[in-house]
Amino acid sequence: MVFMTDRKRVMGLGASGSGTTHHWNQTLLSAALIILVPLFLFTFGAIIGAPYQEVVAYYSRPWPALIALLTLTVGWVHFAKGVQVLIEDYVPGIARKVAIIATTCLSYGAALACVYALARLALQ
Repeated sequence: MVFMTDRKRVMGLGASGSGTTHHWNQTLLSAALIILVPLFLFTFGAIIGAPYQEVVAYYSRPWPALIALLTLTVGWVHFAKGVQVLIEDYVPGIARKVAIIATTCLSYGAALACVYALARLALQ
């Protein structure tokens, strides 16, 4: 005899099997971006149009470099997860797997390029 309710048997078995987790991750990333984007605009806007040496000196300080790093990294991860949902919903068959792999590689590659560029700029 099994003592499981109907609800217990179907927990976690939604259309994708992990929809709630994915939604929760996207919500947290969105909340982080709500805070980070205005901070990024404030710190980045202060240095627009400045000569290269001033930009290097500005991003050598930890606060602007950290804000830029967090904003760009969280933004690319948010993009990767959002595009994955889009692809899962609208692309059929093997093209779905190929597209998810391609966009994930592109997204994390772009995030890595941002981290490298900021590290190189900040550590000059």
